[in-house]
Amino acid sequence: MILREVPKTKPAFVEGIRRAPKREANLSKKDIELALRNALRYVPKEYHEELAGEFLEELMIRGRIYGYRFRPEGRIYGRPIDEYEGKCIEGKALQVMIDNNLDFETALYPYELVTYGETGQVCQNWMQYRLIKKYLQELTDTQTLVVESGHPLGLFHSPKSAPRVIITNGLMVGEADDLENFKRFAAIGVANYGQMTAGGWMYIGPQGIVHGTYSTLLNAARMLRKGQNDMQYMLFVSSGLGGMSGAQGKAAKIANGVAIVAEVDASRIETRLKQGWIDEVVESKEEAFSKAHFYQENKTPRAIAYHGNIVDLLEYALEKDITIDILSDQTSCHEVYEGGYTPQGISFEQRTRLLKEDRTTFKNLVNTSLKAHFKAIKKLHDKGTYFFDYGNSFMKAVFDSGVKEISKNGKDDKEGFIFPSYVEDILGPHLFDYGYGPFRWVCLSGKQEDLDKTDHAAMECIDKDRRYQDYDNWKWIKDAKENKLVVGTKARILYQDAFGRMKIGLKFNEMVRNGEIGPVIMGRDHHDVSGTDSPFRETSNIKDGSQFMADMATQCFAGNAARGMSMIALHNGGGVGIGKAINGGFGLVLDGSKRVDDILYQAMLWDVMGGVARRSWAGNPHSIETASEYNELMKETDSITMPYLADEEMIHQLVERSINDD
Repeated sequence: MILREVPKTKPAFVEGIRRAPKREANLSKKDIELALRNALRYVPKEYHEELAGEFLEELMIRGRIYGYRFRPEGRIYGRPIDEYEGKCIEGKALQVMIDNNLDFETALYPYELVTYGETGQVCQNWMQYRLIKKYLQELTDTQTLVVESGHPLGLFHSPKSAPRVIITNGLMVGEADDLENFKRFAAIGVANYGQMTAGGWMYIGPQGIVHGTYSTLLNAARMLRKGQNDMQYMLFVSSGLGGMSGAQGKAAKIANGVAIVAEVDASRIETRLKQGWIDEVVESKEEAFSKAHFYQENKTPRAIAYHGNIVDLLEYALEKDITIDILSDQTSCHEVYEGGYTPQGISFEQRTRLLKEDRTTFKNLVNTSLKAHFKAIKKLHDKGTYFFDYGNSFMKAVFDSGVKEISKNGKDDKEGFIFPSYVEDILGPHLFDYGYGPFRWVCLSGKQEDLDKTDHAAMECIDKDRRYQDYDNWKWIKDAKENKLVVGTKARILYQDAFGRMKIGLKFNEMVRNGEIGPVIMGRDHHDVSGTDSPFRETSNIKDGSQFMADMATQCFAGNAARGMSMIALHNGGGVGIGKAINGGFGLVLDGSKRVDDILYQAMLWDVMGGVARRSWAGNPHSIETASEYNELMKETDSITMPYLADEEMIHQLVERSINDD
């Protein structure tokens, strides 16, 4: 399949829509020529001379070739599935999801195909977008579309039991697997940063992270104050109100806390205020803390946006001896020198100008700011504040800026950092080790009543009295509509374990079969029990040394292909940056068929329990319990290898004696 038509004019850019900063690309003359040749492959030859200059201008000004001329006019958004052309339901469903990823309401930089996380793209350029949409319109239930770093390689015949779409993003050979090489590969048009659900086409707006943030804050509060069921108006301070970080204020409020979230970009604050994800905006540090104190005293959950730099806010708290209970950061530190972190002392507009005109100065300012940021956090921590790294590569960025003190061994990052990751201390032992993780669904009809029915059905599938985790999730889904979480398509996020996900999926498919609701696509965030190998995030509570191994995510991806998921994805980088994670996800279209019932039974348990088995083998106590229970329940068909745990003190003493004898 090829593109035969070239739009005569470029579509107009809508005023006020955020635009990506210029991307760094130190290209040679040969690289620039290569980038142009690669982009022109999508265009009929008679247009090459006309478009070559246009593409060159984009590359020089934007640092990438986006092919703006090929972007459809106006707003792109996830429409009801019946409004899409297609020869199979999966082809139409995935068009809904792609367009939702690029909606002005959900995407960070929609004109540059960036969904969230500063650089996470659906695909590299608008020629790829158009071609992917054409393929999905032609896709049948005996074909598979293969997409490699945004490029649709083609349709290949396959059995009905195979995935309809297989996606990979940014998978580089180890020798070249670093950020500098990736920037070059992206600029010449051969690599795409899929983030997690951007290039995996399953983004559902910031709702996708609200539940995880809610669970993190809830369990952090319980850990800090024994016997407490929620935050009880504790003060949470953080930074970032973008695609992922925008969830922070909302999550704290649902968890019954008071939040101050710093953000330097006024447009992101405006978006969250308009959506109701924050309650008010303040311009001064004094007002931020005085208002927070007022809401704490009056026992009123509240989400406050501070328009300013987080380092200024923390230094003010130290100066005025203000108590902060819980502290984090969720700026895009995996792209710390690409605009993901705005340094102290400059405005957001100055940051954008420096990215374009003076990268060296910008990088120096970032390093200086990160050092000041760390210093403020350390002082607050010493006074009793609980700080956790929220998986955005913040601690690694601080380490890379020259602060060796942040590493546990004071010299490298191999043993981790002095502050815990949120997975290491909270989500890992409290949720992932049991198999609880964030799966999601989208009602493809676009109808609110379908979402209401699925919310109710999911709630009925949860035994709220089994564990506190089940009660938390039951309460979450019970209150979901009231909390107004939807941005974009009619979607929902919910944490459940292996059997819980399977049970809910089977119930939804039955409802589709009975005509109670329209078709549903079910998936999960790559940030989950089995989907991601990331040593400082998802696998940070794995202590047997295997946290750097990428076998789990790869096996999860392959296993889901074998079991017939509708769409599967595997990416490099995720939320922490190139070379720091391998992550994968899936999408499964529930069409009411018996075939989908079988996939749910075969795939949902595998998708979760592969990760529980890995965590059990590492010696995590709750995973050992969960794997043992699974072995008993599934003894006729499945068997997880269980560990014999060595006595740590015995090993320690043996090694000590051996070393001393030498």
